[in-house]
Amino acid sequence: MLKQRILTALILAPAAILAIFYLPLPYFAGMLLAVMAIGAWEWGPLMGFANKRRRLAFVATNILLIGALWFYFPPGQLWLDNVTLNQSIIYLLWLSVAWWLLSAILTFAYPKCSKFWSAHRSVRGIFGWLTLVPTWLAFIVIRGNEYQTDPYHGAQLLMALFIMVWSADVGAYFVGKAIGKHKLMPNVSPGKTLEGFLGGVVFACILVLVSGYLLQWNSSQFSLAITVTVIITTISVLGDLNESMFKRQAGVKDSGTILPGHGGILDRIDSLTATAPIFALCYALIGW
Repeated sequence: MLKQRILTALILAPAAILAIFYLPLPYFAGMLLAVMAIGAWEWGPLMGFANKRRRLAFVATNILLIGALWFYFPPGQLWLDNVTLNQSIIYLLWLSVAWWLLSAILTFAYPKCSKFWSAHRSVRGIFGWLTLVPTWLAFIVIRGNEYQTDPYHGAQLLMALFIMVWSADVGAYFVGKAIGKHKLMPNVSPGKTLEGFLGGVVFACILVLVSGYLLQWNSSQFSLAITVTVIITTISVLGDLNESMFKRQAGVKDSGTILPGHGGILDRIDSLTATAPIFALCYALIGW
């Protein structure tokens, strides 16, 4: 299993990096739309949809919502200038933050508060929209920053997000395997431990500190970067736990089988669905 995970990661990570840096923004937006569509397909069973027609209908609604955002807010025009994001986009990102606050409450209270939302597919469908659609928007916001003057600036920001999330994931996995004893949230995800969570945060912070040293950051940049890293890596766990909660309620182990050793697309991007909107909002409000 570990060999499969490593092999898939060795293929997937370079492909993702190449797409982030070298795909023109409209093509990047289109590729990301396809990823969200696959994620919507995988969300179908979490809603209790075994019928392919219903799953396709849910995919179509996500595509239409993202398409509407694309039409009304073209990817190259989200930023009014290099530091000012369209106010409507900021409101949409705040809506995503509100969803993740609600998600945190639902996750920590699980299974006590699951009766209502688990009994209504429409509610779980709304949760799916609030998870997938803002993820697409946040990625485009980050990638599109300073795109006209420096097409690689947004790509570097996205890589910073990826490095935080990936390093936390790697650190949590190995620390949890080595010394994990105290369950983090056994009702939601029995395999996750408090030691693994803390190990992931520390590992990500160390990596950021090393990067800052190599880039010769000043003290204020270090302070801001570490603060953002702690926030992002903590929230990344929420994204993971949130999907685990929905999978547990639906009685499925993985969201799909498209990625050997990893499961489905949702299993790979669950942390990013929570962190990307918050990272985008942090950057728009406080800079970097």
